[in-house]
Amino acid sequence: MLLPIHNVLDKQQLKTVRELIDSSRFVDGRLSAGVTARKVKNNEEIPQDSQTINQLNNIVMNALYNHPVYQAAVFPHRVATPFYARYTPGKAYGDHVDDPVMGPMGGRYRTDVSTTVFLSEPGEYEGGETVIRTQFGDRKVKLDAGDAITYPSGSLHHVAEVTSGTRLVAVTWAQSMIREPDKRELLYNLHKTRESLQKKYPDDEEVVKIDHTYINLVRMWTEI
Repeated sequence: MLLPIHNVLDKQQLKTVRELIDSSRFVDGRLSAGVTARKVKNNEEIPQDSQTINQLNNIVMNALYNHPVYQAAVFPHRVATPFYARYTPGKAYGDHVDDPVMGPMGGRYRTDVSTTVFLSEPGEYEGGETVIRTQFGDRKVKLDAGDAITYPSGSLHHVAEVTSGTRLVAVTWAQSMIREPDKRELLYNLHKTRESLQKKYPDDEEVVKIDHTYINLVRMWTEI
């Protein structure tokens, strides 16, 4: 499921994040890439030992993890520390599939869901779309600053070349409690219907049955 999540960060959070990023140093993004990705990756990233990383994560990751849409759609079990990436003119990230397993030894996790949080407004740069291959063709994504896009980590995707301006994003991955993407999508759609019906008909017996069905499907499909 390819799902936009709006208003992950508010204006004040974005302002603070941008100030922290402006004060950070960047290194070649290929330093964090695997052998295959290194061939197509051309960006810059804030190194993980930077003094600003914890401050950025406290804002960006807390907001993302606690967002109700992220929780309902991703069912996060383990969530990775993000990479904060910068794309200036000429930078891009070619077609690739995210590594299936990430993290240090002793803290490995399976990557089920990838998430990009946009930190630049669309008008601040040209090009730079996240392009995700789907069964219905390529989907180009370029969202407002503070919004995010989630998609299955096994999707073939790339970042189009930035032709002007600066693209700033945070990219993270999650191991989901619901491993299969089709089941996550079914549960998310059922969750939205369930919430809508609960608001309209809180005491209806059929709505209660839908609620129980959702709960038991989560129980049936959860892997932790």
